[in-house]
Amino acid sequence: MSVSCEERIQSNEYLDLIIDFKEAEEAVVVVRNVDSCSVQVNDQYRVWYGEREALSPISMSTYTYRYIPKLYGLMQDFNTTNLAETGSLRVQRPPLSLTGKRTVIVLIDTGIDYTDPVFQNPDGSTRILAIWDQTLRSGEYSQWTSPEGIPYGVEFKREDINRALRGETDPLPTRDENGHGTAMASIAAGSSLNNGLTFLGAAPECDIVAVKLKEAKPYLRDYYLIKDGVPAFQENDIMLGVKYAQSFMIPLYRPVVVCLGLGTNMGDHAGNSILDNYLNQVSSTRGQAVVVCGGGEGNAAHHFTAMLSQSSYVEDTPYENVEIRVGDGEKGFVLEMWGSIPSIFNASIRSPGGEMINPFPIGLEQSLNYSFVYEKTRVTIDSVIVEQGSGDELVFFRFQDPTPGVWTIQVSVTGRPHNAVFRMWLPITEFLTGETYFLQPTPFGTLTEPSLAKNVLSTSTYDGDNGSFYINSGRGFSRADIKPDVAAPGVLVPAVSGLWTGSSMAAALAAGAVAQFMEWAIVQGNDLLAEGKEVKNYFIRGARRDNRLVYPNREWGYGKLDIEGTFEQLAGV
Repeated sequence: MSVSCEERIQSNEYLDLIIDFKEAEEAVVVVRNVDSCSVQVNDQYRVWYGEREALSPISMSTYTYRYIPKLYGLMQDFNTTNLAETGSLRVQRPPLSLTGKRTVIVLIDTGIDYTDPVFQNPDGSTRILAIWDQTLRSGEYSQWTSPEGIPYGVEFKREDINRALRGETDPLPTRDENGHGTAMASIAAGSSLNNGLTFLGAAPECDIVAVKLKEAKPYLRDYYLIKDGVPAFQENDIMLGVKYAQSFMIPLYRPVVVCLGLGTNMGDHAGNSILDNYLNQVSSTRGQAVVVCGGGEGNAAHHFTAMLSQSSYVEDTPYENVEIRVGDGEKGFVLEMWGSIPSIFNASIRSPGGEMINPFPIGLEQSLNYSFVYEKTRVTIDSVIVEQGSGDELVFFRFQDPTPGVWTIQVSVTGRPHNAVFRMWLPITEFLTGETYFLQPTPFGTLTEPSLAKNVLSTSTYDGDNGSFYINSGRGFSRADIKPDVAAPGVLVPAVSGLWTGSSMAAALAAGAVAQFMEWAIVQGNDLLAEGKEVKNYFIRGARRDNRLVYPNREWGYGKLDIEGTFEQLAGV
């Protein structure tokens, strides 16, 4: 029985890789006779799906860190003022009257409640251009298909939604069970035009496209040791969501703004991942912009940075002890260590009970597995001296069933230290089972990927009611650039389903503001060739700054998002 590409994409029996080389070179990583298919993302990237039974088990040493999809989580906290704070409410009014007309905001998230009136026109028709639900199988429905060029999921177009709203067909089989995507869409693009509603989004007359991401495959969740029940989404599915978004852009007529309320602590935090590079390309295309939240890891104690110097030696070797407190109930976690060139780093591990893993060889293309005598913990270590995307040294730790208590990783350097800076990141809070953190964390450098992509507009988070920086917000800078770009309100933000807190809400407000600017620039013909990285710099110039602070700032970027200030700069006010 032949297996369709959609079945391979949806099945846990097939392994996913994001690759940047041609078909003829595929044998570098995989066996040629493996049952497989692939989907092109753009001229540089494609996603390959191969039968796992015929392949080696997943590991960084076998498939390369860069090509294994990273997993991203929702950037929210589980615990009309904000529009005024960003200036969006003021520019909705005359003389500018910018409401996002003829622009498109694309939310790549948990889906959307298409039945909610805030996504409808005054006549009751939908403002949603399309919904691509990756979780559905097109073969189960005769009346709908997958998007053109992407052979999985089901696409619902505007006419399908309108027929369902009018009761001419059964309700569409797409749902936002989580509510996160619907909340973001309402904040960015909700309309108050119907039935006396008082709710209002930043760009209430824009068109909307929603991508409902499918959950990560179980084998990847197992590999990254992510607890059950937590939303986790694959890098390749996000990339294809961005590809889908591009199909709605009409040059010089209808601009597209992509909004991502997702994040991960995986990656070098210098904007070098495959997703980062792809978002940079999209943001450098006329008529397109990308807005990404900076995450909520600033107070999570999941980042550690140190520089080894000649003043700290043990037996003539510079070293640093990194202590990790592992809480009760922690089932497992991964840990990444990135070391700056040209130094070569080594590491040893001491368990809470005092057992040691001696310094292990770095750079071998194999997985090293360690078990302890008195503890059930198993540790797998992969390392490479030159990681392909960044050029830095990477050590990837995988702790299974870690004993509660304080684990110590002693990091040393071979020879004399030269720029001997290393950084470690634990997973984002949602991906951990127990309370696991560094005892001496570094609060800066806690922005999540992909907000560190150079050309995207990335946001940190503050409280729009009192103007204070939100304690959980990610903080800059990027290892390679100034990030975040601006700060936006993200605390108790009104959404159609209630008040939401999280950096994704700040990104939604910023995306609405970008749509307003794109309306002025492209729809009204003031800057027909505007692209994302230019829009980012317009917003940086218009940001509201506090004279008591120095900018760029690790928390505030270049200041508070203020689209009205952007237009004042353009007008020379």
